[in-house]
Amino acid sequence: MGTACGGQPSGFEEKSRKRSLGRPPDFSTGTGVIRTGERAIRLDLEIAESPAQRAFGLMHRRSLAEKSGMVFLFETKSTGGFYMKNTLIPLSIAFLDSQGTVLRILDMDPCKQEPCKVYYPNVTYTSAVEVNQGAFVEWGVSEGDVIELRT
Repeated sequence: MGTACGGQPSGFEEKSRKRSLGRPPDFSTGTGVIRTGERAIRLDLEIAESPAQRAFGLMHRRSLAEKSGMVFLFETKSTGGFYMKNTLIPLSIAFLDSQGTVLRILDMDPCKQEPCKVYYPNVTYTSAVEVNQGAFVEWGVSEGDVIELRT
């Protein structure tokens, strides 16, 4: 995926990100329900599904409300990494398969200087959900749990 809180940018996404720095793209919203062995946690999610939306991601945000986040949707399977350029808040990211099963969870820190670290999940995924760093641990979410997306 290619976003500042996304993956390795393609040429198009790099241009989209530069164009969008003045004004963030509009995001539609949906919900997600995380099902762990013990409970269900409801999330309010912004949806990044276009290349421009994925490129901008959660850049320039100073905060993220509790039990909220962003879901990145892909038309095809991906193995790309995410990076945190221009992202001000630490995030956790869950990489999901097409059934919503959590394949990998990573913590990502804001990039303070280039080159920015790229966070590779080392799995093939079809979507990813970013939340405040540590939230997945706090909620007891682990690999194998399911996040149902309602977009």
